[in-house]
Amino acid sequence: MTGQAELPAREVETTRPLAGSLIGAPAGYLTPEDRPSLDEARAWCHQLATTHYENFHVATFFLPKRVRPHFESVYAFCRVSDDLGDEVADTNTALRLLETWGDMLNECYDAPHLSRHPVFVALRPTIEACDLPRTLFHDLLRAFEQDQVKTEYYSWDEAVDYSRYSANPVGRLVLMVCGYRDEQRALLSDKICTGLQLANFWQDCVRDSEIPRRYLPAEYMERFGVAEGQIQGRVFTPEFGAMMRALVDRTRDMLREGAALPSMVDPELRVTLDLFRKGGEAILDGIAAQNYDVLRGRPVVTRRRKLLLLIGALLGKLRSGRISGARPA
Repeated sequence: MTGQAELPAREVETTRPLAGSLIGAPAGYLTPEDRPSLDEARAWCHQLATTHYENFHVATFFLPKRVRPHFESVYAFCRVSDDLGDEVADTNTALRLLETWGDMLNECYDAPHLSRHPVFVALRPTIEACDLPRTLFHDLLRAFEQDQVKTEYYSWDEAVDYSRYSANPVGRLVLMVCGYRDEQRALLSDKICTGLQLANFWQDCVRDSEIPRRYLPAEYMERFGVAEGQIQGRVFTPEFGAMMRALVDRTRDMLREGAALPSMVDPELRVTLDLFRKGGEAILDGIAAQNYDVLRGRPVVTRRRKLLLLIGALLGKLRSGRISGARPA
């Protein structure tokens, strides 16, 4: 197995409250001296969700208004967690910050009155209202910690296992926020989330190599005769194209395996889940459209394709309002 060993599972039980200062984190994420009000904390999460990542902002528009604050608090936790790992250059500092963030999460569960960070002030009512288990949040942190110590992946199964922690918890949290807790829907969500994660890996392989990380499975590189230096050197060959096509086809199958999920939820959530799944397929289509050459430039979803996806989602939202007999939120 290439790369360094994975981190052991994080212990999630704690009895000691910890405020956490996040010294060394990006300036915007530092813990304030005074505890914000719930309205202030939710405004902070809303600002982060609507300015940091356009796709999330678009997707939440199609959700019922009553659940948007919950989605934004969950998103804010995920966004800050990711940035504590990826936006901090020093590995030891990043690991310390992620550990502190995990302690602050435990504090949010065990002694919420001590939480001062806006993420956790906003997240606590979401945890209570939706009965969210802390293990899903800690699984996300495990993935971000793993990024600090494991930089290469040997097999497809290794990449899928990483997605079990980095992506699948998000889908399960989304379902729980909307009241779905059964394993059947959760497993279908896992297929969509893992497919999305893998599609992003294949799309961003050059960018990741600059960190440096390699999520492209070494077993595929060996099978198709692709050399390690081709990614950094951006040397595209027919062998690289054949490898990427195999990865894209397998990922597309995974997204299709999860395609039944949108039809198993309420109409308004259906629109959002379908948008996420089709977004993953659009990434794969973008890779195929440039003959699987992700080395000459990051494949992008065309503006026309984005517009068609959004129009389809908007029509779906309007239909969901009519189906439910309520005015669209």
